[in-house]
Amino acid sequence: MSSNRRGFVLAALSGLLPLFAGCAEANPESERPGEPQTPAPETMTAPRAAQASDAGDVRPAVVFLGNSLTAGLGVDPRDAYPALIQTAIDAAGLEFRVVNAGVSGETTAGGLARIHWVLEQQPAVLLIALGGNDALRGVPAEVVRQNLRGIVDATRQATPDTEIVIAGMIAPPNLGRPYGDAFAAVFPDVAESVGATLVPFLLVGVAADPDLNQPDGIHPTAEGQQVIASTVWAHLEPVLRSLTTDGASRR
Repeated sequence: MSSNRRGFVLAALSGLLPLFAGCAEANPESERPGEPQTPAPETMTAPRAAQASDAGDVRPAVVFLGNSLTAGLGVDPRDAYPALIQTAIDAAGLEFRVVNAGVSGETTAGGLARIHWVLEQQPAVLLIALGGNDALRGVPAEVVRQNLRGIVDATRQATPDTEIVIAGMIAPPNLGRPYGDAFAAVFPDVAESVGATLVPFLLVGVAADPDLNQPDGIHPTAEGQQVIASTVWAHLEPVLRSLTTDGASRR
């Protein structure tokens, strides 16, 4: 990422800080570490949401490593954005399966601790959507950076061909502008340094919108999840199409 592009991303994120004010108060009861959400059942109307238990599905995996935003806390699992991404993948005729590895309460440290289990899926793509809980807890930006780099390094060592996508996050403004700026800079910096695709802000268009969030002001409604899915898909689809083209050219 060029310095001009990085500056543009950071400026855009800084402009979103006031809109994120409504998400500044965390509900300690809403996120409990170690409580994964129930996978979506496979039905006629549900997408082919491939979970870790779907051993018969041999399509390359797109793994979403995230927290409650990814797990879909408070909505039907079929309405969580990874399941919606599976619907988009199928509609586009792309042969990939989604694995939702979102766990409520997860931090970047937690993601790093369980990355080796996640990598058992041999992901074609790993999308890292962590950092929101770090921000709510005021985890130093440098620690977040080290954890994200640790996740990427472990992935590159175990599965060198995995494409990595990093979803950006911003800190609530009550933690102060210096922390907010340092925190927001972590995601584009890490993405640039490791050659990953960047989703600049996972919650763009959703954060602080009462119509798109549950009463806690933090977790998106089903409609909010649809907006997240649209944001993610805009960046993920080109990655998947590139993998499909590269795979075809090698056959």
